[in-house]
Amino acid sequence: MFRLHYSPGFGSMAPHMVLREAGAPFELVPVDLSKGEHQSDAFRRLNPLARIPVLEADGLVLYEAPAICLHLADALPAAQLAPPPGTPDRALLYRWLMYLTNTLQAHMLCYYYPHRICATDAAAAEVKAAAEQRIAEDLDYVAAEIARAAGPWLCGQAYTVADPYLLMLCSWTLGMERPARAVPLLASLLDRVAARPAVRAALEAEGLPEPWF
Repeated sequence: MFRLHYSPGFGSMAPHMVLREAGAPFELVPVDLSKGEHQSDAFRRLNPLARIPVLEADGLVLYEAPAICLHLADALPAAQLAPPPGTPDRALLYRWLMYLTNTLQAHMLCYYYPHRICATDAAAAEVKAAAEQRIAEDLDYVAAEIARAAGPWLCGQAYTVADPYLLMLCSWTLGMERPARAVPLLASLLDRVAARPAVRAALEAEGLPEPWF
């Protein structure tokens, strides 16, 4: 049995979608960030960084969303959510997950939490504006790569854990001047992801209203 500590709409969203896609039995454990539950001693024993998501499974305690997604893909191979290790397709999946986390998600963090790196409100406003511009460029890059790959999914012909991860990040663009849905090729892929029953079930279970990106 898997236990996913989550908060609706946050970084636990992708692992939640992956768990449902894999059809594995799991338990959702809500963490109320507004009440500071992620700062409790009990939660910090699971993740000393006091962040979600956290996955528990047969004695394993794992955090960092992309690591959880990859572990679930490997632990539940029948779902075919990742190509076999050592193959070119697996390398492409690694490339996409690294890009999404190290580039797009990093810019998202600067957009939503500029005060983490800025000492003044004026500097934070500049960082937020610059991050939004970078995010727009990132989305254009993803769309261009989708066109070049000419497949229905981010890694080409196969649906992988990278697709729900992309949807999670793109859901965070909703309040931006140019959200992901304004990029046609990207919006088409995200529509396909969101149409999957497991993805829709996860989003609805988290109480997230449409539009989702």
